[in-house]
Amino acid sequence: MSAEPTSYRATPVVAGTGQGRALVLGAPLSFWGGYDAQAGRIVEPGHPQQGMSLAGRVLLMAHAKGSSSSSSVLAEAIRQRTGPAAIVMCSRDLIIGVGCIVASELYGRHVPIAAVDEATWLALSRLPDGLRLRVEVDDERGSIVSDQRA
Repeated sequence: MSAEPTSYRATPVVAGTGQGRALVLGAPLSFWGGYDAQAGRIVEPGHPQQGMSLAGRVLLMAHAKGSSSSSSVLAEAIRQRTGPAAIVMCSRDLIIGVGCIVASELYGRHVPIAAVDEATWLALSRLPDGLRLRVEVDDERGSIVSDQRA
């Protein structure tokens, strides 16, 4: 049985378009000390997704944590193509936003960030791991489209 793609509204944080397989984090992540930008893996001890790669994924992370240095680690991961293709958050985060903006300005690599409300976050966090998502964000609106076709 196949289903039509589902679209979710989002608030723009950083403009761009990105797509990939979804990865819902089970806990917040600090890129500073918690992510190896060169290897492209979560290295934070005890993190539920420790050892997983964010490369080319649509990262669903409700909230970030950690140091302002997370911006530089995220920008470097994006430069090296070991970072996410797009980020969806429940809370806007300036530090994560700066990392994506820096990567866009310095390296010409664009990773959009969209923020969603609690109800949308709940729906997105229940999608099957690895489902393909497309995140489209401009200055006025954002959308997240899931392709639920079997």
